[in-house]
Amino acid sequence: MTGFGVGTAPLGSGRVTIEARAVNARFVDVRVRMPKDIAEHSAFLDHTARGRFVRGRLDLTVRLDECAAPTMTLDKRRASDALRALTELRDDLGVTGDVPLSLLATVPDLFVLAPPADANALRAALATALSAALDAMESMRRIEGEALETDLCDRLERVLQLATEVRSVTAERPERVRKRARDRIERLLATVDIAIDPGRLEQELLFIAEHIDVSEELTRLALHCGQFAALCTERECVGRKLDFLLQEMAREVNTLGSKSNDADVALCVVELKSEIERMREQVQNVE
Repeated sequence: MTGFGVGTAPLGSGRVTIEARAVNARFVDVRVRMPKDIAEHSAFLDHTARGRFVRGRLDLTVRLDECAAPTMTLDKRRASDALRALTELRDDLGVTGDVPLSLLATVPDLFVLAPPADANALRAALATALSAALDAMESMRRIEGEALETDLCDRLERVLQLATEVRSVTAERPERVRKRARDRIERLLATVDIAIDPGRLEQELLFIAEHIDVSEELTRLALHCGQFAALCTERECVGRKLDFLLQEMAREVNTLGSKSNDADVALCVVELKSEIERMREQVQNVE
């Protein structure tokens, strides 16, 4: 599910700000962007975020304001060594005049970032800001989740209604088909002189009736719907379980459609497939 949240925490005379953005994804994917001088804390933020979310892409952006950000300092020893080396080079070359300090600007890594005075304070501030950002984002996601739950439950109710219609239409169909096949065979036998084993005939008629019987598929479909409804009431991460159940529901509906050549049932099957597919699209947004 999508969501956005911002959290802040004081740090020295400044503060730390973390923005959290979540978008849909099949698995959990945490990406952290933060100033490179405190990048060693990115693993801590990644681990903490994964402890609270198990699905979706989560982007974390960390900012330090001017007061909280580390300051630039001059590496005086490195600067002195560089100036001394340049002075010695001047003397070796016999060049007159002073060595300009501007040459030191070409020396790499002469200015360095001073590390935070208290690494523990920085870690604590990051934890506080992250917790606040994730709380705010989770609140937004919860609102979306409630809307998704309502939509999924409405569609699930429609699936159950369609399954009931199919059960009503097909309840007596196997016996009707069996009787019709028996009548046709008896009319055919009346025109020819062929002896047929009654037991074998009854076995074949039973096979035909069982082949078009969809009661098992409807029973399993109802069972999956019940499990789906139960999962919707849980407050755990159920997105993958719901996705699996919808796959099984689609499998039962496909089998149901292949067994039936009734026009009314075919229309119900088309609508069932459509509703289940819409539910599968929505479930991809559920954590």
